[in-house]
Amino acid sequence: SGKKVLIVYAHQEPKSFNGSLLKIAVEELTKQGCSVTVSDLYAMQFEPRATRNDIVGRLHNPEAFNYGVETWEAYKRGGLSKDLVEEQKKVQEADLLIFQFPLFWFNMPAILKGWMDRVLVQGFAYDLSKAYDGGLLQDKLSLFSFTTGGTKEKYAIRGDIRYLLWPMQHGIMHFCGVKVLEPHICYAPEKVSEEKRKEMLTAWSQRLKTLWKEEPIDCSPEWYFK
Repeated sequence: SGKKVLIVYAHQEPKSFNGSLLKIAVEELTKQGCSVTVSDLYAMQFEPRATRNDIVGRLHNPEAFNYGVETWEAYKRGGLSKDLVEEQKKVQEADLLIFQFPLFWFNMPAILKGWMDRVLVQGFAYDLSKAYDGGLLQDKLSLFSFTTGGTKEKYAIRGDIRYLLWPMQHGIMHFCGVKVLEPHICYAPEKVSEEKRKEMLTAWSQRLKTLWKEEPIDCSPEWYFK
């Protein structure tokens, strides 16, 4: 299909279940003729903190540091740090962004949140007048693929897991204009049998085969809170 895929991967251990999900995605998508790039955040020792080191050269206002303003100004003049420029280039070229991670405290791991904080700067990913359907990263797809510690039943009792997806899918991706595919959730892989884990991996592989035919979710509050 000649599509370009960026997988942003946040797990410390290649032999983990997340590592297996990553491996399957790379193999399956490559087999389809996609070119696949992986940002393995832990292996890259990606810096999650948003600091003034992200700006090369002079600050817009050295008196009082405002990260949002400084990165916006730096983006416009080509003054962002090398690691951010590299990640932005990968995002820019991608047709599909896959985020692969274990859910920590109802959220993405800090290293992945730091990637979102630092890479998706104003001017590059959004502009206040151009957000959501008018966002700057239109015509891209995204997919959140993650594992949980708790079982599906536990999540059902405590409230829909979709609520947790609102800040990630809607507040970040949709805000930047990126369309969102149905999330891929592997519930409690550590608590199930080896056979069940194999089934989970097969299901992911199967889904990837027809991924490009999928319609994005309806990015409305109803999808998350109905």
